[in-house]
Amino acid sequence: MPISLLAQNPLYFIAWVAAILIALTFHEFSHALAAHFLGDQTAKRMGRLSLNPLVHLDPIGFLALVLIGFGWGKPVPYNPYNLRYPKWGSTLVAAAGPVSNLVMILVFGLIFKFVHPFLPLDNLLLAFLELLIQLNLILCLFNLIPVPPLDGSKFLLSALAAPEHYKTRFFLETRGPLLLLGLILLDSLSGLNILSTIFSFAANFTLRLFA
Repeated sequence: MPISLLAQNPLYFIAWVAAILIALTFHEFSHALAAHFLGDQTAKRMGRLSLNPLVHLDPIGFLALVLIGFGWGKPVPYNPYNLRYPKWGSTLVAAAGPVSNLVMILVFGLIFKFVHPFLPLDNLLLAFLELLIQLNLILCLFNLIPVPPLDGSKFLLSALAAPEHYKTRFFLETRGPLLLLGLILLDSLSGLNILSTIFSFAANFTLRLFA
């Protein structure tokens, strides 16, 4: 559990918190930036078009991430009716978050690849870069799940924009968070651990690419 790091290795715990702040901030900022470029200024007016971590943190979600390794940031507000592309605008805003995580994986991965040969394996900088890569990868993959309120749901909801899919959209929009929580609990309590297995495999594979 991440909270156990505080007693075992305080510096690594600080690196963990810093990595969370960086990954969440760029993810949420990218949503705000995409909405801004697509014509909606809601996020900008509310101070969310910023790289200040404090404006993007949900207190409960941040604490959950720090303490147990699972949490969330503050959703970026936007008005879909102001977006340049009415049908797919929300999908583009949502996609900006995972795309930003992919960009950060590439950037921090290349830095890791450059400094790795010159530093010992237990170096804190290497550990910090590994955390940044892993967290961004998990944020990217997790948000691609097509269940509200995750980013991947926007593509599904846009695809179901036709009137005949109204009931399906309404169910997803109103019951999505409970459905997502149920899936996470079922995966964990049943011992299947499908999500953690996927995340671990993807993280190990990605780190091997840059090592």
